[in-house]
Amino acid sequence: MPYAVTVIFDLKPGTQDTFLSHIIRNARRSRYDEPGCQHFDVCTDPSQPDTVFLYELYDDLAAFEAHQQTPHYLETGPKIADMVAKKTLNTFELVHR
Repeated sequence: MPYAVTVIFDLKPGTQDTFLSHIIRNARRSRYDEPGCQHFDVCTDPSQPDTVFLYELYDDLAAFEAHQQTPHYLETGPKIADMVAKKTLNTFELVHR
């Protein structure tokens, strides 16, 4: 059963460009290097320059847990930590198609 993850990052003002360079690299590595990652979108809205929304879809919870142990995931956290004012993560176990 697919496992969905959403993350909203409220960023410190003026950090979006640098933040995006790191998070997009992480998303691409997740999508192409992790067999259990089906989808990984990085979304922004020009009217909300301090907000970034992620939508991730994994084969199952185990694939998401494996994602959290990958080198690119573990390297990204410290690089973005000082740019994040607040992080909201939600998970969804049932994905209806």
